[in-house]
Amino acid sequence: MTQLDAIDRKILAALQADCRITMQALADQVNLSASPCHRRVKLLEERGVISRYIAQLDQKALGLHVSVFVSIKLERQREEDLERFAKAIAGWEEVVECYLMTGKQDYLLRVVAADLEAYETFLKRKLTRLDGVASIESSFALQQVKYSSALPT
Repeated sequence: MTQLDAIDRKILAALQADCRITMQALADQVNLSASPCHRRVKLLEERGVISRYIAQLDQKALGLHVSVFVSIKLERQREEDLERFAKAIAGWEEVVECYLMTGKQDYLLRVVAADLEAYETFLKRKLTRLDGVASIESSFALQQVKYSSALPT
């Protein structure tokens, strides 16, 4: 685990809020001059604390009105079965999150789709065609109460 001081944490919070902030504006916000601030940002990147910079898109503005949480149970939980499943879904753009779980289900996916018909197509043409899947349970999100990609700093 990387040790972070108060200034590092301020830098991370500011970058999570706006990764397009100028170095000068970031430095002003954390009470540093631009050069030391830039060095700290570069060090955070080198240590892997900052892994990448992204644009966060609005799901509904893109016409993706349906979020589905899909619980997957595999027939077997051998390492090669888990790897085969993970590899298969890795390229599916509809799957925006995937977690290997403890408990009754093996995987939890978050899938986005334009509508119920698009989700049904995804289910029939992709998910149900995977070998080794014992059960699929879909839960539809009615409303997103909170979403954040920002981690606590």
